[in-house]
Amino acid sequence: MSNLRFKALELLSQKDYRKDNAVEVPAKLSSLFCENVFSEETMREYLTKEAFTSIQNAIKSGVKIQRDVADQIAIAMKDWSLSKGVTHYTHWFQPLTGSTAEKHDSFFTPFESDRAIERFAGGMLIQQEPDASSFPNGGIRNTFEARGYTAWDPTSPAFIMGTTLCIPSIFISYTGETLDYKAPLLRALHAVDEAATDICRSYFDKNVTKVIPTLGWEQEYFLVDSALYQSRPDLVITGKTLLGHSPAKGQQLDDHYFGSIPTRVMNFMKELEIKAIQLGIPVTTRHNEVAPNQFELAPMFEEVNVAVDHNSLLMDLMARVAHKHHFHILFHEKPFAGVNGSGKHNNWSLATDTGENLLSPGKNPKKNLQFLTFFVNTLKAVHDYADLLRVSIASAGNDHRLGANEAPPAIISAFIGSQLFGVLEELEKVKDGKLSPEEKTDLKLNVVGKIPNILLDNTDRNRTSPFAFTGNKFEIRAVGSSANCAEVMTVMNAIAAKQFKTFKIEVDALVEEGLKKDEAIFNVLREYIKAAKNIMFEGDGYSEEWAAEAAERGLNNLKTTPQALSRELDPKFIELFEELGIYTHREMEARNEIKLEKYSTVIAIEARVIADIARNHIIPCALKYQNRLIENVRGLKEIFGDAEYQTLAKEQMSLIRDISGHVSVIKIEVENLLTAIDNAKSKNNSREMAESFCEEVIPFFAKIRNSSDELEMMVDDELWPLTKYRELLFTK
Repeated sequence: MSNLRFKALELLSQKDYRKDNAVEVPAKLSSLFCENVFSEETMREYLTKEAFTSIQNAIKSGVKIQRDVADQIAIAMKDWSLSKGVTHYTHWFQPLTGSTAEKHDSFFTPFESDRAIERFAGGMLIQQEPDASSFPNGGIRNTFEARGYTAWDPTSPAFIMGTTLCIPSIFISYTGETLDYKAPLLRALHAVDEAATDICRSYFDKNVTKVIPTLGWEQEYFLVDSALYQSRPDLVITGKTLLGHSPAKGQQLDDHYFGSIPTRVMNFMKELEIKAIQLGIPVTTRHNEVAPNQFELAPMFEEVNVAVDHNSLLMDLMARVAHKHHFHILFHEKPFAGVNGSGKHNNWSLATDTGENLLSPGKNPKKNLQFLTFFVNTLKAVHDYADLLRVSIASAGNDHRLGANEAPPAIISAFIGSQLFGVLEELEKVKDGKLSPEEKTDLKLNVVGKIPNILLDNTDRNRTSPFAFTGNKFEIRAVGSSANCAEVMTVMNAIAAKQFKTFKIEVDALVEEGLKKDEAIFNVLREYIKAAKNIMFEGDGYSEEWAAEAAERGLNNLKTTPQALSRELDPKFIELFEELGIYTHREMEARNEIKLEKYSTVIAIEARVIADIARNHIIPCALKYQNRLIENVRGLKEIFGDAEYQTLAKEQMSLIRDISGHVSVIKIEVENLLTAIDNAKSKNNSREMAESFCEEVIPFFAKIRNSSDELEMMVDDELWPLTKYRELLFTK
């Protein structure tokens, strides 16, 4: 194993990847935008007017596409694809594995003994039939019940990857249950569109016919040289290092963040951006992140469904491009101990089809009241469904990151800035019932009217807040880097939709009692501010004082994934999703089961890997070095005799004892770990199993790691089998 480490380092020193993988960037990246996308412009070129109108109506209003029109669209897609050298098509979908999936079928169709054509019809566009039982289903499908369906989602554009036409699709079981991330997301987006549009048209702007939730994600990741990656079995199998002593230098000097991007990494970024832009992904930002060899990229805001698809597509693209540049990309939330892990901030907002951002104030009191309405309702939604939001970002990888001075704590709170908090405190003073003309004027001029200026100066951000208002959007900061954005976006839009519907009902009831619309809105918002104040927090989310204060406020601190998942099936949450038509009770139970099983499986794999490495690599290496020390001591005794060698061999003998002690600890704790794994697997149900892995298995990781890392600092570097942190993190 140590030979593999040094061969990897030697190979790296011999290669000039900076020169070999240089990338030429065109003068205008904009000329490449959507080059490999069946975009609106491409549709205009290839579709009939009838087909173009039909697909636009499907995208904008959800109108069903007729079968004969689907045939026209399929032929146009095929002709465009063939002009690009495409040979196959696939329904590209996002099952509950956490990655994307695809089954390729060829356009090639023989129709006589010696003749063939390229064929693609409407039925092939609309639906495919992959094996549903082979994907996570939480017990919805039996192994012998294999049938499942992928169905075309026309709201997300088809694209070309290599020589394959990829058609974004939903994935459902034979009996209609959802088995993916996209279908529930589309339902949540429809629900929030209806509810928010109803508020806009009733109280603020009758010209609004659609509200579009928007998402701007920020993707963090690590790059590791491919040869060094292959020398670490823990990285290869689990995506993270399970052992490894921290290097003398990590991120203490803050010299990596926003620093000069290494040439080799820049070549990777250039090629990635070219391919992303060709696929219609509007990436605009790239920079070094806090930890060594950690980076970030981010796009412009897009409609949520398209943004989610683009993030999943980009993660796949990043892995492909990284391989070409002899890198391996790490999306794990905590691949290295002792340095910052990686997240994926989700910036969420609401836009109207009239061009307004509902979370941005305007130039008059009416627009500012509109802003306050959606702003306060969002806070109320997060307050009422905080635990559900916490569930949506729960994973084994993210458990390592939450609250570790690199990500917000597991306590869901909202940061809005002291100035805006002051505005809400003023609104709390609104008189119950009707307002006098003077009170209305004062409220609109001195409270509501000042909001734009307040937000202009309120540029501070709280990095310890899981849910922060940053001027014209809410930033959900606790999402893990490997996560599919769809889950947290489904929850965010669902709870917003529920809250908007409740708000509309309550305001309308007050209007019926005789209040003016503005008076009714102020009265309802006042009560929401009072109710939601518990989650508003401006201080240090990492402090012990906040944890104690949050408990007093009644906020849960769900530190682990099993703790979070224990809240997912709360009847209140089930009622929410069933009312909005997003999930059935059965689907929620299935998804909860899948998450619990995935958590247990991930921990079980990590446990087996650390046991294997400790027994088969670390212990033999330590004993080999110990034998060298023993031979050295024997030699000193032969040369200097009993009296003098005790002094001369003092340090060697101390090392021999220390090595024996750490080897003993590793051996005992590995045996205890394996017993704990068997005990966890014997539990009666998935919840008990996940809890056992969390509480009884994971604690042994640190014990084994501590002794292994101590040995790393004792054993001869040339004998050590695992590529070290200094090599993984600082080799460019």
